[in-house]
Amino acid sequence: MVVLVINCGSSSVKFALFSGDRTAARGMVERIGSHDASGHLDLPGSSRIALPVPSGADHASALGSVLAALRAHPDLASLEITAIGHRVVHGGDRFSSPTLITPQVLAEIRDLAPLAPSHALANATGIDAATRVFPGVPQVAVFDTAFHQSIPPEVYHYALPPEFHREHRVRRYGFHGTSHAWVAARAVETLGLPEDKHRLLTAHLGNGCSATAILDGKSVDTTMGLTPLEGLVMGTRSGNVDPNLHSYLHRRTGMSLDEITDLLNHRSGLTGVAGVNDMRHLAELHAQGDPTACLAIDLFTFRLARELCGLCAALGGRPDAIVFTGGIGENSPLIRAETIARLSVLSTTLDPVLNAVHGRDSRGRISPEITTPVVLVIPTNEELAIATETRRLTTVP
Repeated sequence: MVVLVINCGSSSVKFALFSGDRTAARGMVERIGSHDASGHLDLPGSSRIALPVPSGADHASALGSVLAALRAHPDLASLEITAIGHRVVHGGDRFSSPTLITPQVLAEIRDLAPLAPSHALANATGIDAATRVFPGVPQVAVFDTAFHQSIPPEVYHYALPPEFHREHRVRRYGFHGTSHAWVAARAVETLGLPEDKHRLLTAHLGNGCSATAILDGKSVDTTMGLTPLEGLVMGTRSGNVDPNLHSYLHRRTGMSLDEITDLLNHRSGLTGVAGVNDMRHLAELHAQGDPTACLAIDLFTFRLARELCGLCAALGGRPDAIVFTGGIGENSPLIRAETIARLSVLSTTLDPVLNAVHGRDSRGRISPEITTPVVLVIPTNEELAIATETRRLTTVP
């Protein structure tokens, strides 16, 4: 079975093509809608191939360019796409699992757009475009929020009058669910833990960052909330701030609500503190003793450690394992070491040799063998997770 996985942003389309569990191709079209739209196609073991994307291409034209490139390549021409999986950022409280896309489901995704306006409408546009380019091919929506629908009421409610939840859907939803679920399952398998009895902390650290408490295979708490702004310090997002910050900055600076929201989402986090949104560069500056880089990394790791400790309340005890994933989580020995050093309350340590090689020689383990909780590095593969769910829902028994 050949599955095309699509992740549509407002001006980009990321894609991956799977034949079974094998990645046959992946790539991206970016700057959609502009005169300099461009794209590329990557094949395992081959050099990058440029995609001819029309100037001013919309999402449908971009997907058309992807399809033409896949059909034109001799290694891919024989692969007939039999299903399409879409990453959909926000499913609200309506979708607790991957779902076959129907006109009604698409209408509900659009209806949820106010909860994630920059993401949900792009996701719906991608589904529309895929329907035009691949008529008759079944499509599946895999929601970032679905895995967190198991968190209990005392975790997802804010301390607000109930009508805000009832009438305006104000609650904590959580994100990165596909990644957290994927690495948690790999951790259980790696450690030989019972599928129905384990405690895990997972940290997805990339440009966006979140941590999750997973009890017996279910999310019971997570750091992101109503939107992906809540929680940890991120690449350009502030994470948690005083809820009255908007009012204070408006009075002091005259900034509008939208300007402050843009500040917190796009000009804060590591970028705001250090002017750099690249952990590799920050680590180099940190090694040189640069005070701004040191502050940024201290902020990042302290907030992460504090949130990981707080998540233990939802687990009801010490975790069996702490799992790092995402671009930073998988590739930054410094961030892992600094974070674990702040978690002495959990009595865990790192093996510096294993940490330096990201656990490649020890099935992802970067802590000493006798240490509990075990600390693991597990690469995420959200695209394969989406492809797996898509196959499950579209395969006739």
